[in-house]
Amino acid sequence: MADHIDVKALGKVAVLMGGTAAEREVSLKSGKAVLDALVSQGVDAEGIDVVSVEQLLDVAKHYDRVFNVVHGRWGEDGGIQAVLDALDVPYTGSEMAASALTMDKLRTKWLWQGAGLPTPEFVRVSETQPFDAQGFSLRFPVIVKPCHEGSSIGMRKVENLEQLIEAVDYAQEFDYEVLIEQWITGREFTCAILDGEALPLIELRTSHSFYDYDAKYLANDTQYICPTDLPVEREVDIQQLCLQAFDVAGSRDWGRVDLMMDANGHIWLIELNTVPGMTDHSLVPMAAKAKGISFEQLVVKLLMLTLKHTKES
Repeated sequence: MADHIDVKALGKVAVLMGGTAAEREVSLKSGKAVLDALVSQGVDAEGIDVVSVEQLLDVAKHYDRVFNVVHGRWGEDGGIQAVLDALDVPYTGSEMAASALTMDKLRTKWLWQGAGLPTPEFVRVSETQPFDAQGFSLRFPVIVKPCHEGSSIGMRKVENLEQLIEAVDYAQEFDYEVLIEQWITGREFTCAILDGEALPLIELRTSHSFYDYDAKYLANDTQYICPTDLPVEREVDIQQLCLQAFDVAGSRDWGRVDLMMDANGHIWLIELNTVPGMTDHSLVPMAAKAKGISFEQLVVKLLMLTLKHTKES
């Protein structure tokens, strides 16, 4: 694809990576993979380990656009996006509002509920709504999540009230606001979105109790099944649901929707990632490859989408 595209139209590109969030190391790996791929396609790109607003001000002076792969807080929650918008620098991925919303697992679920989309039952724990053990209404098992972290950081699956109290305390070490979500027993899938199209689903299979940080980045036995064994019509229905979940959140260009299928075949939306991992082993590149899109083609495509936003502004 890059052979038929004038990459010079992209100008000078800053690949933002690193950041200060818990996902810093993963972001640095994503950034290196993206940078290497862009350079191999003739794009004038440089990598920047960005940790301050001052660096973004410098980027605005010396670069024409940004490929953002800063995962987690600041890079994925609208912080970087807001600064780049103010500086009129085009960037990959969702804008500030959608980034801030989808980084917040709780409010994403409230939004999906309001739009009539299926997401598991949940309980909020916060400074204004402390954990109420006696009034707890969900059935075990449940999963406890910090509301604003990624890469499954701070998450625990729990089987009883004693474990739940510990898990909430643990999650609060990462975040003032915690989500307790009904556990869905079944099959786990992810759906990558690229420029208004849902890519082939990937089924995730792990020996861990769920697709946690170790299963994502450290384990050697995690399986990624793509194509899945779902009937074509069923996969299309799920892809359409994921596109709707992506759209109602206001997301644009690319991202990844995580979902579960329970024992009865019902689909449950879990969360939405607007700056997913971008190493050559990550899920979005894996889905793109199943569609016949190489990693190099994928990263150039994402950058080319920023030209569209330049014209719209």
